[in-house]
Amino acid sequence: MSAALSGAVDLSALKARAEAASKAQAPVPASPDGAVPAPGGPFIIEVTEATFQAEVVERSLQVPVIVDLWAEWCGPCKQLSPVLERLANAANGAWILAKVDVDANPRIAQLFGVQSIPTVVAIAGGQPVEAFAGAQPEPQIKQWLSALLDALRDKLPGIRAAEQGGDGGEPLPEPEDPRFVAAEDAFEQGDLEGAAAAYQKILAEEPANEQAKAALAQVKFMARAEAADPSVVVRADTSPDDIDAQLSAADVELAGQDIEKAFARLLDVIRRTSGTDRDKARTHLVELFGLFSPEDPLVAKARRDLASALF
Repeated sequence: MSAALSGAVDLSALKARAEAASKAQAPVPASPDGAVPAPGGPFIIEVTEATFQAEVVERSLQVPVIVDLWAEWCGPCKQLSPVLERLANAANGAWILAKVDVDANPRIAQLFGVQSIPTVVAIAGGQPVEAFAGAQPEPQIKQWLSALLDALRDKLPGIRAAEQGGDGGEPLPEPEDPRFVAAEDAFEQGDLEGAAAAYQKILAEEPANEQAKAALAQVKFMARAEAADPSVVVRADTSPDDIDAQLSAADVELAGQDIEKAFARLLDVIRRTSGTDRDKARTHLVELFGLFSPEDPLVAKARRDLASALF
C-alpha cells in the first residue's frame, strides 16, 4: 500500500504553518520533552498541525515516528489504533506513535496525499519512508515494523538505545491472546492455511471479532494471490466465459496494485452473467472490498457500480 504515497513529500511545508499557528493560539500543555502524551501510553502522542514539526519531524531524527491518520467516525481506525498503541508501548520507545485526527488537522492528511483512512506513514530522518492503508492484521503490522526497524537501526541512534533499555525502562509486556498468537505464528511461518483455520476458529467463538475478520480476509487473499499464475490474466482476457479465470485474474491484478482494473473485471462479469456465475463474481468482489477501508474512494465507487449492475 505504500505505493499510494510514493514520491517526495516535503514535510518542511508544515513548519511555516506551525510557527504561524503557534503565535495565534495558546500553548498546548506539554510534558518536559515538549510532547503531548496521548492517553494510551508514554510512547504515544497526539499531533496537530502546530506541533507536527517538533513532535514528528524532529523526533524522527532519533527514532522512527509512525503517524496514524484517523478520524472518530472511521470504524477501521478504531480497529487499527488499539493494535498500534499496544505495539508502540511494547516497543518501549524504539519507535513513537503519533496520532493525527484528520478532521481536526486536514492539512497533514493533504500533505501525505491521503485518499482513505486509516493510513499509517513511517517518518525517519524527517522524511516518509514507508506506509500502508487500511486495518491490516496484527501479524502483518508486526512484520512491517520489524522490517522497518531492521532497515533503520544503523541510521537512527535511538532505536538501539531503546531496545537496550537506554532510557532506564524495561520493555512493557504485550498482552497476548493465545488464539491470535497461534494464528500469527502460523502466518509468520508461511502456513497460510493454518493461519486461516486459526482465525476461523476465533470467529466461530466470536462472530463479531473484527480483528479476526480482517485478518482472515487478508490471509485468504494472500493464499489465492500466491497460488495464482500471472498468465491467468491473458487467459481471462481471451476467454471471457471462464469465470474461474476471471476471479483469479482479479486477484493477480489487485496484488499488483491495479485495483480499478480488478474491480472493473468482476463488475463486467456481473453485468453479463446470471445465476451461479454472477453470484460467484459478486461474492468475490465483496470479499475484495473487505481488504480496504469502507471509506476508500475506489471501493465506494465500485460499490455504487455493483448496486447499479445488480439492480
